[in-house]
Amino acid sequence: MAKKITTAGIFTAVALILNYMEMLLPFNIGIPGIKPGLANLVVLLAIYLLPPAEAFAVAICRILLAGLFSGNGIALAFSLAGGLSSFFVMLACFKSNCFSPTGVSLAGGAVHNIAQFTTALLLLQTQALLLYLPFLLLAGIAAGFCNGLLVAKLLPRLGKSINH
Repeated sequence: MAKKITTAGIFTAVALILNYMEMLLPFNIGIPGIKPGLANLVVLLAIYLLPPAEAFAVAICRILLAGLFSGNGIALAFSLAGGLSSFFVMLACFKSNCFSPTGVSLAGGAVHNIAQFTTALLLLQTQALLLYLPFLLLAGIAAGFCNGLLVAKLLPRLGKSINH
């Protein structure tokens, strides 16, 4: 039990560090709100390396703690919508055994941005946001692809150390 809690805690801490680094690093491609999603690397690794309940704990703790640290309730709403939707889609894709880590991550990246877009539509209630959706989808797919490639490279190395 202690090893499970410790492993989940380390995954959560690394995800929080990556989330914080992402906020500090200037990443501006001219479209507000688009980020590389570095913390999702850790969540995807958790899906592959931990039991589903522990991977979910990593995802939800990362979202809630990052929201608490930022002090921004609106950002927390967007993070919950995107992060939880992404988690469940990635878990389903992983469990289907039909996708590589890159495919799982692509699906998660796209769904993350669709969920955040839907949240924005509900909160702001303006159709003008529809012009933003193609850019969000492209960004989510690009981030998902890059993160998936990184996870595919990390899995063989981390899998041995986590499982022993």
